[in-house]
Amino acid sequence: MKIHQFLLLFLLWVCLPHFCSPEMMFSRTPVPQQRILGVRVPRNDGKILHRQKRGWMWNQFFLLEEYTGSDYQYVGKLHSDQDKGDGSLKYILSGDGAGTLFIIDEKTGDIHATRRIDREEKAFYTLRAQAINRRTLRPVEPESEFVIKIHDINDNEPTFPEEIYTASVPEMSVVGTSVVQVTATDADDPSYGNSARIIYSILQGQPYFSVEPETGIIRTALPNMNRENREQYQVVIQAKDMGGQMGGLSGTTTVNITLTDVNDNPPRFPQNTIHLRVLESSPVGTSIGSVKATDADTGRNAEVEYRIIDGDGTDMFDILTEKGTQEGIITVKKPIDYESRRLYTLKVEAENTHVDPRFYYLGPFKDTTIVKISIEDVDEPPVFSRSSYLFEVHEDIEVGTIIGTVMARDPDSASSPIRFSLDRHTDLDRIFNIHSGNGSLYISKPLDRELSQWHNLTVIAAEINNPKEMTRVAVYVRILDVNDNAPQFAVFYDTFVCENARPGQLIQTISAVDKDDPLGGQKFFFSLAAVNPNFTVQDNEDNTARILTRKNGFNRHEISTYLLPVVISDNDYPIQSSTGTLTIRVCACDSQGNMQSCSAEALLLPAGLSTGALIAILLCIIILLVIVVLFAALKRQRKKEPLILSKEDIRDNIVSYNDEGGGEEDTQAFDIGTLRNPAAIEEKKLRRDIMPETLFIPRRTPTAPDNTDVRDFINERLKEHDLDPTAPPYDSLATYAYEGNDSIAESLSSLESGTTEGDQNYDYLREWGPRFNKLAEMYGGGESDKDS
Repeated sequence: MKIHQFLLLFLLWVCLPHFCSPEMMFSRTPVPQQRILGVRVPRNDGKILHRQKRGWMWNQFFLLEEYTGSDYQYVGKLHSDQDKGDGSLKYILSGDGAGTLFIIDEKTGDIHATRRIDREEKAFYTLRAQAINRRTLRPVEPESEFVIKIHDINDNEPTFPEEIYTASVPEMSVVGTSVVQVTATDADDPSYGNSARIIYSILQGQPYFSVEPETGIIRTALPNMNRENREQYQVVIQAKDMGGQMGGLSGTTTVNITLTDVNDNPPRFPQNTIHLRVLESSPVGTSIGSVKATDADTGRNAEVEYRIIDGDGTDMFDILTEKGTQEGIITVKKPIDYESRRLYTLKVEAENTHVDPRFYYLGPFKDTTIVKISIEDVDEPPVFSRSSYLFEVHEDIEVGTIIGTVMARDPDSASSPIRFSLDRHTDLDRIFNIHSGNGSLYISKPLDRELSQWHNLTVIAAEINNPKEMTRVAVYVRILDVNDNAPQFAVFYDTFVCENARPGQLIQTISAVDKDDPLGGQKFFFSLAAVNPNFTVQDNEDNTARILTRKNGFNRHEISTYLLPVVISDNDYPIQSSTGTLTIRVCACDSQGNMQSCSAEALLLPAGLSTGALIAILLCIIILLVIVVLFAALKRQRKKEPLILSKEDIRDNIVSYNDEGGGEEDTQAFDIGTLRNPAAIEEKKLRRDIMPETLFIPRRTPTAPDNTDVRDFINERLKEHDLDPTAPPYDSLATYAYEGNDSIAESLSSLESGTTEGDQNYDYLREWGPRFNKLAEMYGGGESDKDS
């Protein structure tokens, strides 16, 4: 039958009156046989289901978890009214755990559980049962579904998700302030009995904290808990099932509770009076010491602001709050003087910057202390009466006149005498000087405002007893003007007049300048030194004047240049004047008055040179330079000229690269002794009769071994010199005159005569054959010449 049909019939059966005991429903044995009739219900195919005869004995089974017996746990029994007891029927079980967890006796229908069952793993099992004919294997009853419910027992203790909890609560909290909530879970069935009903209690942490039994909320239980007295608390909470009754299982957890800080403590100075010392020479801004008020709070609750609220040193000192260390740094606000005051008293206040209004009742969150500052004396440098001095003096003042006095004193109580001096770096020309005893500044050289209008001096005042203690002061000397300079032409005027000029014609406008600077400004007057028949001066009364002609026409061939003296004077006292001369050239002009040509001689000064003279001087200098260059070239060429000019002049030197030696008289070109013994050659020597163009470092050459073939020796040396880039072209050493050791003919060179005495006999040359006839004639004939 369908499941809903089965449930419907089951409900109908439950509602009918029964004469059996109510425990029969939960027994582990089947109830007495009852016939359950099917009901007629419509189907989707429109067919009417007919009533069928129900032959099953059905029941719902219950099974306790955690069975501890040694045998299989009996669940219940299935029985069909078709079962005659002859073993012809076979019971089959399928569904959750069939065959493994639950087994059925094929003949009797008894169901057993093969192992312990945990309800927390699975609360119920749904199985299906069927009875079939053992021989035909056909079902004699339709398959029926039933449920095995697992009854819970209290086999799981409550557990917390965390072993250790961390929580915090502000100090001074009121009683009942919530701290944290802990919750435990129980795996048992909450709908069956009290196995999962949890009650919380506190095992450790009283009397400071409490816990709500039903919710697990931890609350404060003691008022005014102070963090400064105790900051950390450890609370142990127990969760117990069975409603906390005897025999219930329990679990515990630990809660670490920290009291957080609040501003409930005012700052306090550890001392009522603090003593500090400072040198009177300490500059403004110098730190002289610190004060600190302690606060039992932490963080921003312990932040303190310092201020000076009273005392006789409020103008002399200041206090700054150091945020990092929470100290009050006392600094110098104004210069202090030991001689003026030796002790200052300050009243310093420290106040919390973040005050909690809830704790106003605990008192004012501030404190005060007295700071006494002692001033220590030091040897101070002299002090000038002013920070700088300004003296004004006329430039015509006489040398030695005092222009002003600087004053300085020793601020110390000893009042050491003062010596004054000038810093000569500020008066390099030594125009001024100062009396070392009284500081009077006087003139040592004449003044000139036109050269320097200001003089910036530095005066040094030093103690006589301690010259290292010195002070400098700036002295500014302003030079006042005196009318001691005459006016002059502003520029050089190149003035000309046309030959066809008419009387009254303007030929030049002149102006003047004066180095002086009068208070009323410059005012110049222009006039002629004497009456001039050709030109006149007209003063414009604006510090300029006009030069006008007085006659009609000029002739440059008669007079090419006119000199016109003009007197320029000022109006200051004493009046200064000067005479400036205008040079006026006579030039040919066109009808418009434009200059065309002037006399060339008029452009030259009387003491000057003509153009022809300058050209002649320049030509002479060029000729002298050419002569010097030619002489140097000839001298250099003459030094390189060889000593042997004629091809007929035959010497014994070996000629190399057409560079011949200096003959027998030339003892500097080579060492004659080396011709006899080549093994004694140490280094090459440069010739002294010709200046080499390039000097090379002499290179040592290995000497030829004894009994070496002459040809091999010459080839070796030749190859060596060919490959040597530094070999000079004037190698006149008789290297190639080497003829080998123990030569029968010996050396043919006459150079050995430089190391032997007497004449040699060359008659043996005739015996050597026709190749040596020329030598025999040359040297053999010498004897007859000598005899004759």
